[in-house]
Amino acid sequence: MSDTNHLLIPHAASAANGCQQALQGLSLPHLDRLLARLSPLPSASDNGEETSFSTPHERALARALGLPAGDGRTPWAAWHRQQQGLAAGEEAWAFVTPCQWQVSTDHVTLRDPAQLGLDEAASRALLAIVAPWFAEDGITLHYDEPTRWLASGVLFADLATASLERVLLRDVRAWMPDAKQARVLHRLHSEMQMLLYTHAFNDERTARGLPVVNSFWVHGTGVLPQPVPAATAAPPHLPTTLRDAAMREDWRAWAAAWAALDAGPVADLLRRAEGGSPVQLTLCGERNTRAFHSAPRSLAQRFQSLFRPQRFMDVLRQL
Repeated sequence: MSDTNHLLIPHAASAANGCQQALQGLSLPHLDRLLARLSPLPSASDNGEETSFSTPHERALARALGLPAGDGRTPWAAWHRQQQGLAAGEEAWAFVTPCQWQVSTDHVTLRDPAQLGLDEAASRALLAIVAPWFAEDGITLHYDEPTRWLASGVLFADLATASLERVLLRDVRAWMPDAKQARVLHRLHSEMQMLLYTHAFNDERTARGLPVVNSFWVHGTGVLPQPVPAATAAPPHLPTTLRDAAMREDWRAWAAAWAALDAGPVADLLRRAEGGSPVQLTLCGERNTRAFHSAPRSLAQRFQSLFRPQRFMDVLRQL
């Protein structure tokens, strides 16, 4: 059970054919009952595109945390550093994820970094190999976790970048940052591919049957606003089960995850709403966000909701 009254659900729906078919068999009774009690919250809803650098749930989370929500411009890396108790200051930060680009005749696909099998020792060894090249361009790399490093440098101050989730298992060329602003990154991508192609680090991985690491992805760029935004409420509960299934395009697992969410976190939020607690529900797809909250309703609105309740299927189709 979450200690927050705000439930934010990523990948609540998708335009993919498999998802649309899975939707037809969904039964989400608690979500239906919850939506019937809540009112739309336009200030926390938005419309976007599948080509936006930021996913709808990232934009919604940024707004909930008081962070900038511009497309590809939420300073997630700086915020993460601040959450760790480390000074982010007025420096520009970014996440750098070591990864594998799989090159074919018409695609350059970013493979899932979680499948690389990088542990801390291997990640630190790789960082030591590439860090001097980044340093030549004024970028300092810092270890954070095996599949994610932190980077600081003026280049990241006003650079819009696509979230890792947007580009995962897709053609990276559609998601590269602006060529003029990011000339340094474009060149570093080429240099890293040449450096790592024949490097002993990858030779040793190949001998062990592990995927090679031949590139990186930059995301979460920006400078943390000063003063640092103070949270006005507990961060929303953000379950990732729908997202994980959707990224694999496993729509049977996605439908099962929705059923579990309806019986768990959604039912919990419904109980809180029925008990008089103020609650918020934010549903995100690949394009849009629809938010709802408990708010006083007129007698006419209550009467209307009895005959024309807002059904979950209608809302999910808007995402």
